[in-house]
Amino acid sequence: MGLASSRPDLAVEHGRRARAVVAGAAVARQTLVLRRLFGVVDDIFCLFQGAIENIAVLKQQYGLSKGATEINLVVEAYRTLRDRGPYPADQVVRDFNGKFAFVLYDRSTSSVFMAADADGGVPFYWGVDSVGHLVLSDDAEIVKNACGKSFAPFPKGFFFTTSGGLQSYEHPLNEVKPVPRVDSRGEVCGATYAVDAEAKKDVASIPRTGSAADWSSQY
Repeated sequence: MGLASSRPDLAVEHGRRARAVVAGAAVARQTLVLRRLFGVVDDIFCLFQGAIENIAVLKQQYGLSKGATEINLVVEAYRTLRDRGPYPADQVVRDFNGKFAFVLYDRSTSSVFMAADADGGVPFYWGVDSVGHLVLSDDAEIVKNACGKSFAPFPKGFFFTTSGGLQSYEHPLNEVKPVPRVDSRGEVCGATYAVDAEAKKDVASIPRTGSAADWSSQY
């Protein structure tokens, strides 16, 4: 349905306001898509923030229902790695397209699995506090206050596992090297991490649960 007006200036103003409302709604939808989710499945705790764009395809790949969320997807991908799949973890995380950061804790094996997308679409920070606890948050100030100089942004395009440490899922054949962070006063305050283009490593498939080299004992 069209709009008519004897006042062209009012019609133009109305059009501007309509475009502004549409633009605002689009921004709001983008903000809502990057949601925060928490879930527990069989002693596996997962906190997810963001959105996986190809979730429909991955639901089919992992045999999940249409109503499954990113939490269900991350947990099922982890369980597939841990229990059945011969896939390397870097391949699984690399299949997640979108803006995301997640932390998963498997209480049955005391294992941690976390990752962030390659573009840093979701704020994600980490550090170690004074008693050696790992602190994670999307709020930089929380980690700064708790961890002091060990505070750092979680590196983009990386994943971390309890025993395997920090690895790049974009460059899984390369080692990771720490790069000292220097503050405005020239003092070293923790480190960021980058792929070492000169150092290569061997990447093996993840063994199945119950094998001589259980996945949870390696990561």
